[in-house]
Amino acid sequence: MKKFIKEFCIRGLMFAWGGPFITAIVWLSLSASGKIDALNVNQVVIGIFSTTFLAFIAAGVTVIHQIDTIPKPFAALIHASILYIDYLGIYLLNGWMEFSHLWIFTLFFLLGFALIWLSIYIPNRIRVEKMNKMLES
Repeated sequence: MKKFIKEFCIRGLMFAWGGPFITAIVWLSLSASGKIDALNVNQVVIGIFSTTFLAFIAAGVTVIHQIDTIPKPFAALIHASILYIDYLGIYLLNGWMEFSHLWIFTLFFLLGFALIWLSIYIPNRIRVEKMNKMLES
């Protein structure tokens, strides 16, 4: 277990820099849509810290797939659940989303998660099948 906690922290720290980058993209999008004109210091500080935390958790939680005792579909469910709570919490905390739009957020999150995982799963599945055929020959 210690190994997985260490790996979680390493992955999280490697990608935590993405938090401020995500914040900048969100703020630019909100500004372009006319939702915000200016930010105060508290909004900037909370935005940067919270999205750094978001990126740390999002990267670190991928370690769940290295735990062999957890079935892969259950690991994906845990991964998706933690990401959903992480993103939803940060978006609500920063006021980037109204609670009334929860269903839209959920729909886009599920579609995005499914597309990303299918784009990873299918090529890996094909590669494993090729390797198995090569081993059989």
